[in-house]
Amino acid sequence: MVETGHVRVIRQMTYQPAGRRAAAVETMTFERLRELNDGGTQRADFHVLAVVDTGHGSVTVDFLHHPLKEQSAVWIPPGAVHQWDDIAGVAGHLVLFVPTAPVTHATRELVASPDLVAHWSIPNADWPFIDAARDHLLLEASAPPENFSTGLPQILLSALIARLRPPHSEARSRHPLFLTFRSSVEAHFREHHDAGYYARALGYAPRALSRAVQQATGRTAKAYIVDRIVLEAKRLLAHDRLTAARCAATLGFPDASNFSVFFRKATGMRPGAWQAAVAVE
Repeated sequence: MVETGHVRVIRQMTYQPAGRRAAAVETMTFERLRELNDGGTQRADFHVLAVVDTGHGSVTVDFLHHPLKEQSAVWIPPGAVHQWDDIAGVAGHLVLFVPTAPVTHATRELVASPDLVAHWSIPNADWPFIDAARDHLLLEASAPPENFSTGLPQILLSALIARLRPPHSEARSRHPLFLTFRSSVEAHFREHHDAGYYARALGYAPRALSRAVQQATGRTAKAYIVDRIVLEAKRLLAHDRLTAARCAATLGFPDASNFSVFFRKATGMRPGAWQAAVAVE
């Protein structure tokens, strides 16, 4: 990980594996993370997947606080605002990888999802398989240069992801209409805020689309779109320190006033007030 710039305590991290620039997967211990971590907020252009063996701590991902505990996992996707807190007693490993690193269709589809769960507990029955998959990846990633293969860590990463089975993917991946809607929202939420647009684009009646989204997420199609826009607005306000006017332009609102009304309705705070509150946390 390399720091390429910062705004106050917020760092933009870009993927650059130590010693092996061609490698798509890098591993490190929580002990190494503590040496690099200054307690500040970060945003990376790569995935961070952590497996916690023992200890307790916490991590904040996209402004939501998650307590860490033994036998649990953390997944931070590219672009997510995150901060490691109180990890002095945490033991385990982190895997850093670029979005194209997984080699199977299922794992590539999973890492491309914008709805990854940030933290979950690992069932006792799954732990031996996850522990073995991780150990094999760690061993291969530590191979000397003359024995190192760029392909093997990617295969073993895919095995680890498959064994971890983030809980959100199982229920949602079975609903093809929701998957199509989700991909469309991810591609167009900056320009199109209306659920009717997505219904027309996908060739479904608005009620049928909203019912499918409700079944997959517990939210209406409109609420899903609003949540995605709000998340991006928070990232822009917190990381890039954009003004309401700049956020409005970036997210497809006609003016700052319109964006401010939208943000306040969704969060209960004006953009400037929310931005100031985040800056002093």
